[in-house]
Order: sequence, then structure tokens, then C-alpha cells
Amino acid sequence: MIDSLKDKNNLIALIGASNDKNKYGNKILLDLLSKNYNVVPINHKEDSIAGLKAYSKVQDLPSCPSIINFVIPPEIGLDVTKELVEEGYNHFWYQPGAESENIADFLAQENKDFIDDKCIMVVTRII
Repeated sequence: MIDSLKDKNNLIALIGASNDKNKYGNKILLDLLSKNYNVVPINHKEDSIAGLKAYSKVQDLPSCPSIINFVIPPEIGLDVTKELVEEGYNHFWYQPGAESENIADFLAQENKDFIDDKCIMVVTRII
């Protein structure tokens, strides 16, 4: 999945994107945009974030993302993950604080591709 970051046209869905500059959902979005990544904010409470159209859920996107990046609490993330897995999505990335043993166990059981031990902002600095 990290290799897919080499192509900046690949779509990254950021679940938990935020207009609040104090939240990592905002910091990560702005960081990826500053590096020219194709990132789309996912937040059911916002219409736009950082000038981009915000989508309520990943399923509303016009195309399937290469990476679904989570920056939401793990107890919410587990439910969202289960829903996305049921609908055939793959390639999940959990930011520090968004990961959990329950999510990792579920994704391993479902044979899904996931990262839960790296920050996407750090990884994209060295790509």
C-alpha cells in the first residue's frame, strides 16, 4: 500500500477530515494537499473542508480510493471498517490513535490490507 503513495494521482479518502486546525484530521489533510496528493475529506458534518467538497462517507465518492485513511476514534473506526469491508473495500490505514487491536484482528481475519503502525504524514516525507 505504501507503494501506491508514489503515484500522487491515487485517491486517498481521509475519514475524520476536519476544519478544526487543532485536529489531526485538518493537519493531515493540509499536509497531504501540500505534497500534491489527491486526497478527499470524509466528514458527515461538513460540506467542505479546506476548500474541498467533503463527502459524508467513502461510499459517496465517485471512484474507489487507493487508501482509506482513518483519523477517528477506534470505537467508531471499527464500525466504519466493518461496513466498508462488507462493501468490498480494501487498503485501510489507521493513524496513531485511530488503531486498535480489535480493528487489526478483524482486518487480519478478513484478509484485508492495512497499516496501523505508521503516520501517513511521516511516510509521505520519504517517498
